[in-house]
Amino acid sequence: MKTFEELGVAEEILRAIAEMGYETPMPVQEEVIPYLLGVGNDVIALAQTGTGKTAAYGLPVLQKVDPERRETQAVILSPTRELCLQIAGDLKDYSRYIDGLHVLAVYGGSSIESQIRALRKGAQVIVATPGRLIDLMHRGVARLDEVENVVLDEADEMLNMGFTESIDEILAGVPAERNTLFFSATMSKEIERIAKNYLHDYKEIVVGSRNEGAENVNHISYLVQARDKYLALKRIVDYFPKIYAIIFCRTRLETQEVADLLIRDGYNAESLHGDLSQAQRDLTMQKFRQHRTQLLVATDVAARGLDVDELTHVINYGLPDDVENYTHRSGRTGRAGKRGTSISIIHVREKHKVRLIEKVIGKKFETGILPEPQEICTKQLYRVMDELERIEVNEAEITPFLPEVYRKLEWLTKEDLIKRVVSREFGRFLRYYADAPEIVQPTERSGKKRKETDGPRDSQRPASDRQRRERGPKTAETGYKRLFINLGKRDNFYAREIINLVNRYVKGKIEIGRIDLTTNCSFFEVPEKDAAVVMSKMARAKVGDRKVVVDSADREAQLGGAGAHKERRRKTGGRTFEAADGYSAGLKSEWKNERRGKGRKESRKSAGEEFGKPSRRSDDWRQFFED
Repeated sequence: MKTFEELGVAEEILRAIAEMGYETPMPVQEEVIPYLLGVGNDVIALAQTGTGKTAAYGLPVLQKVDPERRETQAVILSPTRELCLQIAGDLKDYSRYIDGLHVLAVYGGSSIESQIRALRKGAQVIVATPGRLIDLMHRGVARLDEVENVVLDEADEMLNMGFTESIDEILAGVPAERNTLFFSATMSKEIERIAKNYLHDYKEIVVGSRNEGAENVNHISYLVQARDKYLALKRIVDYFPKIYAIIFCRTRLETQEVADLLIRDGYNAESLHGDLSQAQRDLTMQKFRQHRTQLLVATDVAARGLDVDELTHVINYGLPDDVENYTHRSGRTGRAGKRGTSISIIHVREKHKVRLIEKVIGKKFETGILPEPQEICTKQLYRVMDELERIEVNEAEITPFLPEVYRKLEWLTKEDLIKRVVSREFGRFLRYYADAPEIVQPTERSGKKRKETDGPRDSQRPASDRQRRERGPKTAETGYKRLFINLGKRDNFYAREIINLVNRYVKGKIEIGRIDLTTNCSFFEVPEKDAAVVMSKMARAKVGDRKVVVDSADREAQLGGAGAHKERRRKTGGRTFEAADGYSAGLKSEWKNERRGKGRKESRKSAGEEFGKPSRRSDDWRQFFED
């Protein structure tokens, strides 16, 4: 094992990194630093997140900068504002003892005028997001004609985010005689294309294997029914009392819903997604880095650049479509030589994704069995006892108050006092798991479902989970009535739109239970005492020029067959809506017509036009039968 000094790092930088706790180079640093200290050495370095990539390119780039010259000599590109600030902060720390060297971060979402003023004063190293750098180049402020080193950090993610044209423009605007450095977790065809165009005799440095998952990360998958994903998430979080994790969701809507449910259930959680303002995102990330937030629920893009060495878990609340995104997600944990765990909560239709990811990262997923309530409660009880043992008592602070405390509690025995303390700290878990719904995991081989006990109402699950359907007829929960509405996914009506429509026409607080969505219609449950009022008030409801029909779902079964078909045609002005429970041949016929291109004109006259959303097409029908 070599030292940083043996790698050729300058004395000023050695002093700075020693104060930061850097002792011996990590593998990627040992490979990359000596090579980059040379001239005309282009590099593509493939290494997982958290393996020390910033120092691997940062130290040689800083060492090659001439602080006597004010011109920009190095440009480092990153996909997000957060990563841009992280890189700039690290480079400033590395160069603290190099007089006259200035590192500047330029990015969108912040005042461009202040960045222009800083550039005019001079910055030898610019760390930038592609869009903002191009804007500054067009204004003639960012002058790159003296640049000697260009670094693309998280190159694969920049390409995934659609920055290909921006990267082409930036690389075309810097001198041809330069070092170009690509750092990436995965090697895609697009990176290879850019490398052929802009890199000269480049060296590919691979730490581990191409597209391999992080070495220190365990991969576990929990197979559950789609409707039980949130309940499974709670059990996993409860089973690890010291968990410090990012929970990845696929959409902004799902991210906010899961975060809201966790907060409602007493967890220390926050959401991070693109709908938040930049100030909100900065505050959320600051709280998470400072461990004031235990669970961060985030989208893939929002969590880019979040460097947290102590992260214990990454939880995939559903797998991403792109294997590269999974690699980036799992690479958030297992950093700085520590072990980490990547947990995926999946349903039956995602099993093929697990197999694909296993092939790409070269690692097998462990099939997880959800912990039982007794196991969870035992773990949480031990946590309470451990915390009580570790409490440091400040005698001087509490002594004045002790006589009154003793007088107030003298009637309690030691056993009574212990019971009360434990109940206070531990009672939430005991109360929940005393009547917790059973989660029966499907068998891994067949994917078929075993018999399940009744779970909680769907109002306790994210709307994105409530949209999942099961085959077979539905019956309302006790005390609720099941209603039919002639709006479905084809009309861009989902759980949130149905709730908003009911709230618009029915005054007062109406609790909405389970919601089942199909392509052409939907079903929702309301308390029996409110059902008549809801149907009466919704009789005058319209979406655009289209009349909304809300009726008892029981009437579908009472009319039966052709009678139900005729009744629906009467109520909807001739348009046919098939109930989800029937899965009738008529619906299959409509699906076939849809695939032949018929009926598309009608489908465009949908509620989606009012809400400004595009209509769904035949994929919805196909998914209906695949489900």
